Formats: sequence, C-alpha cells, structure tokens
Amino acid sequence: MNNGNRARQDLSSLVARIAASYVSHHTVAAEQIPDLIATIHRTLGQLGQPAEVPAPLTPAVPLRRSVQRDAVICLDCGWRGKMLRRHLSTRHGYSAEDYLRRWNLPTDHPLTAPAYSEQRSSLARELGLGRGARSGRNAAAVPERSRGRRRRSAAAPGA
Repeated sequence: MNNGNRARQDLSSLVARIAASYVSHHTVAAEQIPDLIATIHRTLGQLGQPAEVPAPLTPAVPLRRSVQRDAVICLDCGWRGKMLRRHLSTRHGYSAEDYLRRWNLPTDHPLTAPAYSEQRSSLARELGLGRGARSGRNAAAVPERSRGRRRRSAAAPGA
C-alpha cells in the first residue's frame, strides 16, 4: 500500500469513529447522517492547512462622512438615522462596543446625530431634569403636600 492510500483509510476510519461516537450520544435523524459525515470529513481534511485570512473590512461610507449634523451612518450597511444603537442590535446583532471595536473607532465616537443630541439635551433642561428635587423655579410651582391623615383641631365640636 502506498502512503496516500493508507492516509485515506486512516481518515475514513477516524471519520467513522467520530460519527459513531456522536450518534451514540445524540439523537440524529437518519437523513442527517450523510451531512454529519461530510462535515466531519471536510473538517478533518482542513486540519493542518493555514486558516483563511479574513478580507479587510471596507466601510459603506468614508469614516469622515459617517457622522453628519442631522444623521449618523452605519459603516456596515450605509443606513442613515439619528441613533445607531438600536439599528446595530436589531439589524447586525452588535452592541455599541462591538461596533466600535469592529471598525477600530475611539470609544467617544458618536453613535447619535449631534443635532439630535442637542435637541434632547435642551428638552431635558426645559423640563428641569437633572437638577434634583424641587430646586430653582420649579419649587414654587409645586405645592408642598402634607403627609398622613388630617388632625382634628382642638376647637372642633365633639372632640
């Protein structure tokens, strides 16, 4: 026997042993067994070969154009919107940190359009958010509420 034929027999017997062991411990339908054997054979055949080098990422738009005054643009697909966080999680399955790491962006890279951030900030200031309870001009507008049950006055009849 030559070396190539011997290696092929060793690979076949190894595939058979792995498949038999897997099937004995898992429930596998009969029509799934050929696919299982093919997957095991393909995987073992790729052992020892250099791994595929992933293609470098190319953004949908240039990085400098990804943040505009009224919109931010997804570098993966080119989607335009006011906020990227929800788009990234629903469409691509990324968190904001994963997205920034994927594109080698700094942690302070905006994922919200600057004009939208300013609009939300001014609205929050108008509503008095972040100032603490009853401070400033809102303290006079909110009357002090008494707590508990009213007390009967001493001068009231029947006391």
